[in-house]
Amino acid sequence: MLTLGVLASGRGSNFQSIIDSIESGFLDAKTAVLITDNPDAYAIERAKKHNIESLVLKPRDFADKNAYYSYIAGEFKKRGVELVILAGFMRVVGKALIEQYRNKTMNIHPALLPSFPGLHGQKQAADYSVKISGCTVHFVDEGMDTGPIIIQAAVPSYHDDTEDTLSERILKQEHRIFPYAIKLYSEGRISVKGRKVIVNVGRDDALLINPPF
Repeated sequence: MLTLGVLASGRGSNFQSIIDSIESGFLDAKTAVLITDNPDAYAIERAKKHNIESLVLKPRDFADKNAYYSYIAGEFKKRGVELVILAGFMRVVGKALIEQYRNKTMNIHPALLPSFPGLHGQKQAADYSVKISGCTVHFVDEGMDTGPIIIQAAVPSYHDDTEDTLSERILKQEHRIFPYAIKLYSEGRISVKGRKVIVNVGRDDALLINPPF
């Protein structure tokens, strides 16, 4: 069983999709702790409903960024966390945590990286009127959404899309591929060679990875 530690800043809908995947038996994993920088994050309520420990850690209560992420890494280590999940964590993760969990920290981004990194990827895609958008699960490195790409899902983007309409379409795919990426990791089917992530998949995985629109 894989032990997860989750970082979230907001409503935590991707956090919920992971909880649901565990409870359904799709994922052989458990969530040891949710850590948030926002005391008002709805993700805390989700954790309470499923008897998951939650901690509120505010950066301003620490001497600097390094101290903040060193403390978070320590909290994860104490609980035996093997994989860190960023489920809507609205901060650039510090080196102190990345070094402790190199290629063991996953993020979901609402765009087809490397296009449209950073905040409001859906708005950027809608403003550019791209024809295909989507989402990306990637390992976290020191850059802004620059880590090795694990899995992506595409969605159509229409000429009359707004940030909200495109976001809703992308979110459905986020909830699908994030638990799946964690499943691949838990089953030892992911390896990293430089910037490339090699995923060992079979015929049964094809529809999960590339569903029809």
